[in-house]
Order: sequence, then structure tokens, then C-alpha cells
Amino acid sequence: MKKILTFFATVAIAFTVTAQDAENPAKADNDTIGPWTKKGNASLLFNQSTFDNWVAGGENNISGTLGFNYDFNYKKGDWSWDNKVIASYGVVKTRNSSFAKKTDDRMYYNSVLGKKAAEHWLYTMLLNFRTQFTKGYNYSKDANGAEVREEYTNFFSPAYLLVGPGMEYKKNDNLKINISPATSKFTFVDKNYTLPDEAYFGVKEGETMRYELGFNANMYYKLDVIANVTFENIVNLYSNYLEDPQNVDIDYQLNIVMKINRYLTTNLQFQTIYDDNAYRGFQVRQVFGVAANYGF
Repeated sequence: MKKILTFFATVAIAFTVTAQDAENPAKADNDTIGPWTKKGNASLLFNQSTFDNWVAGGENNISGTLGFNYDFNYKKGDWSWDNKVIASYGVVKTRNSSFAKKTDDRMYYNSVLGKKAAEHWLYTMLLNFRTQFTKGYNYSKDANGAEVREEYTNFFSPAYLLVGPGMEYKKNDNLKINISPATSKFTFVDKNYTLPDEAYFGVKEGETMRYELGFNANMYYKLDVIANVTFENIVNLYSNYLEDPQNVDIDYQLNIVMKINRYLTTNLQFQTIYDDNAYRGFQVRQVFGVAANYGF
């Protein structure tokens, strides 16, 4: 029941945000060449703290996050093809830690091929892919109290691929809701990491892939809240028909950009994931800071 309520709460939040400004899409600098429209942004977020004889306490640290957000969309006649790429990687190093640790690591690609069915409605084919760039570790202490780490994830382990036909409501490039009632989901892992009882992202021990067939809903909404403040919302919901359909996978991303000038912004990235094959609870990631940006 709790998971079902969480599902409906997430849908309600998504549609509430969507309804607030559907008639006023966020403005963007687009590079239009023929039927193609392209826009993107690269950012570098940096943070450093140093403490010397600081009575209140503190630990020296340095961190940085490199981000990339790019859209390339095609529109000609009744056909459209929308593509979004999000990639980011960040690390932090503290004085008392033996290792530099990741603060962000993700690769996200969403592609929707559509043919017009009616006003604002399209027949679609969805492809969604996400993974990470580098190894992930579980950290612990050894018998001597020294910090040690154990490999747990890697590039393409896990990797998720969703493919399926459906229908999309598209008000404009900043408001899209795609529903795919027969979506295939593939989870890829390195078989050397797999665990008994499908404890490694739901993949059986010794295997490299898990297959699911289910219902997928993907929502994208971008808006200007006030001058120079942009909210980008991405929600993905998935229910597996073949096993525990009541356990809905949720992936929500919120990217807030507060523009200072042409090259500097204050960025807030928030993401929460619920996937009981990976972790029985909500995963939460948050990154906040001032970033240097380059738009293209």
C-alpha cells in the first residue's frame, strides 16, 4: 500500500507542476538547421574548503562536477524525433579519506520517434538508456581501522535499456508525456558481480541480463519560474507485468538553473530513485553549487 501511495503521489506532483505553466514554455537559445533544432549546455561546478586551527571543526576537501545537457530534435511534416542526453561526473577528496569518492556519475539518453496522430498527440517508439561511467565501491573499515573499498558497480553494470511503442502528448518541446503500455526493460550487469537470490539489481547469479515487460510513463517538463530561473523535471515510472507489478520503479530528476550572467549560474540537481531490485528504499542524490557554463 505504501508503494502504491508513493506512486500516485509522484504522478500527482508531476501533473501539478505540469499544469502550472503549460501555456508559457521556457525560452531557450536554439540552433536551428533545417528540420533540426539543437541546444545544449556544459557546466563545471567546483567547491573547495580549507580549515587550519579552526576550533569549530572541519575537514579539508575539494570537489568538482562536470555536467553536460544536450537536446537535438527533428521535425518535418508529421514526423518528429526528440533526443536528450544528460551526462555528469563528480568527485570529492577529503583530507581524512584514503580515496577520492564519486559525488555524481551518470549517463542518460532518451529518444522518442513520433508520427502525428492528432493535435498534440503522436504515435511513438521510445528508447531510454542509462548507466554510469566508472566503478562504484562499497566502503568500510578493516580490523586496523583503515578505510577499504570493494568494487560493486562499473560502466554498463548496471545499465538499463527501455524500448517500447506508445502514445505521446506533446504540447511543445518543453512539455511531453509519453505512455508505453508494452515496454521491454533490459538490465545489464557484469556477471562477476552477481549475487545469490537475485540480490544484484534483480539479475540471477552468473547471468548478465534481466528482462522485464511492463508499463512505462515518461514525463518531461521545463519552465521558467521567474526571470532567469529554470526548472527542468524528468519523471520515469515503470511497472513490471511479469513480477510484482505493484512495485512501481520511480526515477525523478529535477534540474534547477539560476542564471547569474552569461557564464555563471547557481545549479541544483536533485534525483530520487525507487527500484526494489537495486535497493529497497529511496535513493537520493543532490548536488548544489555555483557553476561555470558554456551554452551551445
